[in-house]
Amino acid sequence: MEKEKRKTIFDLIKEYFEAHQNQDIEHGPVVDFVEEQYLKLYNKKPRDTWRAIRMLYEEGWLIQVSKGIYKRIPGYNGKNFRAPFSSEIKEQIFKRDNYRCVVCSNGRHNGYEICADHIKPQAKGGTSTLENGQTLCSEHNLMKKRYGTTDFLAKYCKVMIEKSKQFKDEKVLKMFSEILEVLKKYGFKD
Repeated sequence: MEKEKRKTIFDLIKEYFEAHQNQDIEHGPVVDFVEEQYLKLYNKKPRDTWRAIRMLYEEGWLIQVSKGIYKRIPGYNGKNFRAPFSSEIKEQIFKRDNYRCVVCSNGRHNGYEICADHIKPQAKGGTSTLENGQTLCSEHNLMKKRYGTTDFLAKYCKVMIEKSKQFKDEKVLKMFSEILEVLKKYGFKD
């Protein structure tokens, strides 16, 4: 008897979209479906279903209609946005940035894992070039991925404002307060 293949989160997402072809679908019902099926199959909740949906879009399997809304068109294979930096470009990025996170300066010198990050995300047309790369520690890389560039910047400004108050550093306090005001001025959420 052949062993049945274990269904992954990706398999369940694809199953849902294949059953709802050519429809604009918010990610919420997909997440609910995957969680329900995964619980039935494995008696536990899946992790990061929304991230898996985004990855299928980035790989060209789904179309993003608008933020949080996706569509599957049979036979559609769009541009794969997930082309990584080549190992040569990645090393050039790290070397240029002195093997340190451009946000906090942590890096290999003090035991932090570093990542080559796309300044302009690939899903928004960013390329895997030296000019579009920067070094981030794993913590800041995850924050940027989780919150998006402007939300990450706003959250980082708030952290730095609190730290500058703690250390009574008026110059840093003024700078990050002004950056936060510019984000608000241009309509980015606080």
